[in-house]
Amino acid sequence: MLQNFDYFVVFAEMRTGSNFLEANLNALEGVTCHGEAFNPHFISYPNCETTLGWTQQRRDGDALGFLDCFCRAEGGLNGFRYFHDHDPRVLDQILDDPQCAKIILTRNPAESYVSHQIAKRTGQWKLTNVKRRKTGLATINAEEFARHVTELQNFQVTLLNRLQKSGQAAFYVAYEDLQDLEVLNGLAKWLGVEARLDQLDDSLKPQNPTSLEEKVANPQELDRAMAGLDRFNLSRTPNFEPRRGPVVPEYMAGQQLPLLYLPISGGPTDVVCNWMARQEPDGSDALISEMNQKQLRQWKRGHPGFRSLTVLRHPVARLHHVFCTRILDTGQGSLRQIRNLMRNQFKVPLPKDPADGSYTRDQHRLAFTRFVEVIGANLSGQTGFRTDASWATQAQTIAGFATIQSPDLILREADLARTLPDLARWLGQSESVLPTAPEIDHPYQLADIYDAELEAQIASVYQRDYLLFGFGDWGA
Repeated sequence: MLQNFDYFVVFAEMRTGSNFLEANLNALEGVTCHGEAFNPHFISYPNCETTLGWTQQRRDGDALGFLDCFCRAEGGLNGFRYFHDHDPRVLDQILDDPQCAKIILTRNPAESYVSHQIAKRTGQWKLTNVKRRKTGLATINAEEFARHVTELQNFQVTLLNRLQKSGQAAFYVAYEDLQDLEVLNGLAKWLGVEARLDQLDDSLKPQNPTSLEEKVANPQELDRAMAGLDRFNLSRTPNFEPRRGPVVPEYMAGQQLPLLYLPISGGPTDVVCNWMARQEPDGSDALISEMNQKQLRQWKRGHPGFRSLTVLRHPVARLHHVFCTRILDTGQGSLRQIRNLMRNQFKVPLPKDPADGSYTRDQHRLAFTRFVEVIGANLSGQTGFRTDASWATQAQTIAGFATIQSPDLILREADLARTLPDLARWLGQSESVLPTAPEIDHPYQLADIYDAELEAQIASVYQRDYLLFGFGDWGA
């Protein structure tokens, strides 16, 4: 059988059985696992001076060069164990290399946490002679346990996503699989080595072979810690929205004013741009827009110390403004095709002409609430028309900014009368220039139809924005 890989890595964590797995890998002829080769505190093992001829000092100075040694090492297939807190400089290279075999060893995080606490208490990290086994109980700290689980889960998600995106497969081994000879021989076959194990390595013994509850001094705290976990991430806010780009041409920059505004569609763009223009000697003509990425970089270089901002609008006010200006209205800037789709396919009761006087406030509320229902379906990926930037979540819009320029400041429309003068003072501009009032929605204002039921409906659609930005009720 031909060897499938140039080298291998065992992704594991402390107290997951990685020492036992390494011992069995090293028992295979032609396979060598060199411990925690990239542990920042030592090279491979405590008190080890060199690995593959490299010292720790040399490794720290050239981590990628040391990694390359595993591909070229003699004596068969070489590899190492890698934990989430090991040298991050080599992680991308490892994950991107299809010639590196990825073995992922997992264990119930509660078991690994308790085992780690006991090892710290007893000072015994390996057991080779049962007669020398030291006993002790773990003391659980719920907050520390939650951090432990979060770190492990985040690293596992990183591994999974990177391997999915690069089209690679890993060999997964659970802690319980380590006692299965056939599984470990299956791993040898997957690695592409000829050797097989006749028996499992018996030099290492389980240190705490009792139930989880019996290993804990304060089981009530363990119950509290476990109850606080969302193991299946059931409380997350589902997100089926398409990703958004940075939309650089819509950015607004000052000619002399060292300020870059990243507008969120449907927000108070006119208010912020008018305020910026009044800070410029040449007014609105001095504002720069429709830049490409190269021009944006040139502007940044020409304005050292610049600041960037974006402004959030309350989801209820934003969606009502979009409805009035882009769906209800049929003039310039309206979304006529989507408007027709909403009328004909989704039965949103839109008037042909909202300005003819026959369109009542009750009709407006009914049309708007039906529009909100359709937008909720659109953001959930349940409609066939595109998600327009004007009703995309503000969270997704800001995430799109981050690929080019994350805003220094995220302000709120309701606070602009206070925050913009503060910003002007930071920039050395006139703090007496106040923002103008926002455009009034027609033919009815939000206050004409707003109630708690409407708030709850929009909060359900924009749950992600409410959670990330802490929005309360619009009417509060």
